[in-house]
Amino acid sequence: MRLRAFSQRKAGQQPVLVCAPYALHRAVVADFAPGHSLVEALQKSGVNGIHVTDWCSATPQMRSLSIDNYLADLNVAVDEIGAPVDLIGLCQGGWLSLVYAARFPGKVRRIVLAGVPVDVSMPSGLSKMVAALPREAFEQMVRQGDGIVSGEHMLKLWNIPFSQHEVEAVLQRNLRDGSDEARTLLDRFKRWDREALDLPGAYYIEVTDRIFRQNQIAERRFVALGRRIDLAEVRVPIFLLAGDNDIVVPRDQAFATAHLLGTQPAWLDRASEPCGHLSLFMGRKVLSHSWRRIGRWLQADIGDVAGTRASA
Repeated sequence: MRLRAFSQRKAGQQPVLVCAPYALHRAVVADFAPGHSLVEALQKSGVNGIHVTDWCSATPQMRSLSIDNYLADLNVAVDEIGAPVDLIGLCQGGWLSLVYAARFPGKVRRIVLAGVPVDVSMPSGLSKMVAALPREAFEQMVRQGDGIVSGEHMLKLWNIPFSQHEVEAVLQRNLRDGSDEARTLLDRFKRWDREALDLPGAYYIEVTDRIFRQNQIAERRFVALGRRIDLAEVRVPIFLLAGDNDIVVPRDQAFATAHLLGTQPAWLDRASEPCGHLSLFMGRKVLSHSWRRIGRWLQADIGDVAGTRASA
């Protein structure tokens, strides 16, 4: 993982770590383009000291890396930035962020979860796709790649070709004016979509089986770095963001996470946007609305247990 730093933290400000998903596409999803960057939206709301996890495509030497290895990498990043941090989990970066917060409670002050699958007993496009294939099918993909799951193969499995109309829906803007900006955005989106990440086979099997098939996190059976994870032990302020038209992580699934946490109701905030999954991270309207609100929430005086615990 490469740790991307976007701005210097000002005195008295909290460090922010955006945990991008290690699933299919690169971390550019968090900083796609001007006007389509949640990093930029946070900065405009006054948040500084922002870092982003840029997970690397797997090489043959990485075939045996597991979820624990990526949690350990996340822990190194947090120590590098300086705990306690505010964690922002995007899609599958969200369940990793929650597991991390439960495993290292004194190192996280607040958490933002945007389009995050946790309790997959609530149906979604993602959980249905995993359930439709037997475990043997995923193991065969790993064997075919000699321990590596090909990102190109996963793109074919998902079979999501983006038309210009669909890109416009994701970015929430008209790209038919023939301008240089429109052509640049379309080209950038196509290149980002094609540049899929290869994943370690061990990690991929763990995610598909333990997270999406057995639902171990929600059922309090997930073990991370030698300790069983109970999300009821996560008591820090939480902000949940969901898309009304999200078929990857539907709103009900995204909001169901609240019932698994130990966060008191006064510290729990949520918002939904009339959009699909990718618009939660790239959509111009979402970024100017909910992410500006999240930026203010990160700076608001809530009263955080993690910060108190870390300084005690």
